[in-house]
Amino acid sequence: MSAALPSFPTPEESVGRRELLQLGTGSDADEPCLRADAARNRARLLEAAARLVAERGAAGVTMEAVAAAACVGKGTVFRRFGDRTGLLTALLDHTEKKFQAAFLSGPPPLGPGAPPVERLRAFGCALLRRSAEELDLMLAAEPDADRRFTAAPRRVLCHHVAVLLRQTVPDADCELLAHTLMGQLDPVLVHHLTRQCGMPLERLEAAWVDLVNRVTGTGRPG
Repeated sequence: MSAALPSFPTPEESVGRRELLQLGTGSDADEPCLRADAARNRARLLEAAARLVAERGAAGVTMEAVAAAACVGKGTVFRRFGDRTGLLTALLDHTEKKFQAAFLSGPPPLGPGAPPVERLRAFGCALLRRSAEELDLMLAAEPDADRRFTAAPRRVLCHHVAVLLRQTVPDADCELLAHTLMGQLDPVLVHHLTRQCGMPLERLEAAWVDLVNRVTGTGRPG
């Protein structure tokens, strides 16, 4: 028997608003405790970084450039965000939380109220569309290999897929299967297929629905 994987929360566990904010990117978990001036400085740094992304693209954003644009020392940027990946991840934080709110408490079929297999189909298609819209920033914020699967946003998404799988195919190894399904939604793969291979996003969405149908043994929605 294979070694046990780190456990996910049980499917019955609900994720409230406070947990949602902490499980997102982790960058804002201590925000209520920040002094007002520190919070303003953080917002100023993120505004400067967002301007640079708009002007140069995500690949052109460096810690030094953000510091210069915000008129602060480079050390301030490093102290607040740790490294470039942390900075870019913080830029994604707003849409990450918005996406989490949509699948945790938004309207069906992405949110609660639809059968789990329908939610699984909707989840993948919505994540593919989000990736297409923010692909450059997602690629630039991609964690190193040793942090890729432990990053909080990835864990939340994978946990959600595992929960829906347990409700649909409870006899499967849903933790491993969730990682397998998430592989088809990887931003690096989306970049390769859409920009390097020229595949339309609609083809990726159809492939996701087909994969979910095959894994769960269900037919296409009528």
